Amino acid sequence: MNFRLYLLQRASAALMLPLILGHLAIIFYATSQKLTAADILGRTEGNLGWAAFYGLFVLLVAVHGAIGFATIAREWFGLGGRGQTALMWGVGLVLVALGLRAVLAVVYPGGGFFGGAA
Repeated sequence: MNFRLYLLQRASAALMLPLILGHLAIIFYATSQKLTAADILGRTEGNLGWAAFYGLFVLLVAVHGAIGFATIAREWFGLGGRGQTALMWGVGLVLVALGLRAVLAVVYPGGGFFGGAA
């Protein structure tokens, strides 16, 4: 792994830490209050703060995970060069796409973001 990717992975880990702690606090609160999925969606629907929080979380996880996945592919399978770079970008883009889709589903549960029935 080159030094820039090494630093990027460490920086993404450091930035994820407060988001992880916040996420765990949210889970603890929701379970202690016995909130249902409907209760949670009622609080997140249309809330740009939640979209920003979890959107940033998704981007950081995608960066961190893609670099880590490419590193494992190099160390375990000897994949390097363009193949490793393509794998890293592919994994990262898939993680971003799936993660942001989940964020949109929570913030705009009825598809309202795309003009569908909210």
